[in-house]
Amino acid sequence: MPTKGDATAPPGARAVARHVRTSPMKARRVVNLVRGMSAKEALTVLKFAPQAASEPVYKVVASAIANAENNERLDPDSLLISEAYVDEGPTLRRFRPRAQGRAYRIRKRTCHITIVVESVQAAPADRKGAKKAAAKKAAPAKKAAEPAASAEGEATTAAAAEATTAGEKESAE
Repeated sequence: MPTKGDATAPPGARAVARHVRTSPMKARRVVNLVRGMSAKEALTVLKFAPQAASEPVYKVVASAIANAENNERLDPDSLLISEAYVDEGPTLRRFRPRAQGRAYRIRKRTCHITIVVESVQAAPADRKGAKKAAAKKAAPAKKAAEPAASAEGEATTAAAAEATTAGEKESAE
């Protein structure tokens, strides 16, 4: 049975921000923007993102880059965000006074933001770029197959149309 020490982990580093005072859904929206990007590009995107949650996510990405550079001796320009996720933290419960002696519960949600960066040499190429390249390679093959399929489709459509007109003539007689 493999243990943590046995696995050959690719070179990388991680950073975690715990108990961040923003809701997990809002933080996930920002983290989804940068997942799979290069680390430097992610910092630029986060710097100009309008969401309030982009500030703590920016700090976590910067911390992960610094961890990789200082602890693992990796080149910061060759880092890729391999994992990025947001977990729910503890919820602070407060009460808001309402009319006629009632009290409504206010939930102040927190989250834990985790970013894992890996060196590009050990990780596969940028996922978004790899998908585009694979799509471009598959596109010519699809285009070559489409004319043959459309010709077959036209033949079967024409045969079906003749059969329905013949059936209509028989039923009319």
